[in-house]
Amino acid sequence: MAKFTPEQAAAVLAVKQVIYEWGDELDVNDGLNMADAGVLADDVRYFVGGEWREGLPAAAQFYRDRKARLDAAGGAPVMRHIISSLRVSFPAEDRAKVGFLLVFFAATGTPPFENYCDPLAVADVRMECTRDASGDWKIAMFDSGQIFRRG
Repeated sequence: MAKFTPEQAAAVLAVKQVIYEWGDELDVNDGLNMADAGVLADDVRYFVGGEWREGLPAAAQFYRDRKARLDAAGGAPVMRHIISSLRVSFPAEDRAKVGFLLVFFAATGTPPFENYCDPLAVADVRMECTRDASGDWKIAMFDSGQIFRRG
């Protein structure tokens, strides 16, 4: 059973918000503004594209490189990241462990997409968030593993 102090309950809302803003940046901007979105810690550890990226510049560069690669191949798809079953715990006052399911949809073309309903992938996501000196929560670690993938 989850039990939080009033301060932890407020922190859960802030942690959830930063994760939702991360997903929105991926959906709206293809992650191209990740360095300026205010959602990743400067020293973030970020597993994406099959390898660990160390630091905010490396994580942001992944999205710029991916966009260029997709554009060269005919265009980046429209994406939506649906975050579900989010769980938060606090191993320390300024540190949160987060787990959730990420359901990922992507299609090339112009929305709305008709006759399309299956996700591209479903992943188990693990994140760690830290609260900085100004009180803002940021993602300090991102890792995921796909449990379902469309073939």
